[in-house]
Amino acid sequence: MRIPTFVTSTLLVFLAGSAAEAHAFLDHAEPRVGSTVPTAPREVSLSFTQNVEPAFSSVEVSDANGARVDLGKPSISAGVMRVGLKSLSPGTYKVRWHVLSVDTHTTEGSFSFHVGP
Repeated sequence: MRIPTFVTSTLLVFLAGSAAEAHAFLDHAEPRVGSTVPTAPREVSLSFTQNVEPAFSSVEVSDANGARVDLGKPSISAGVMRVGLKSLSPGTYKVRWHVLSVDTHTTEGSFSFHVGP
């Protein structure tokens, strides 16, 4: 009786661990999440924990008034998504992203960064 319980428990732990790794989560970004940068960046770069599908993934960068300041469609290579930026003034900017990982799971999120002193 103990062996089937052990096997079942082990299998459940393994499956739960696999499910947690089945999504493309944001690993890091440049500019960094919540950071203040002294000069305006030319692009935003997002690195994910899995490869993402370019046709179904997007990123938008907006200023404090909600106006978009990105240059449109991002470039995506494996798990890295980049989008160029217009010339930014000092201020706070919001990055919103949505990705579809190669295993068909979607994730999305947002963060801010600040340009200036």
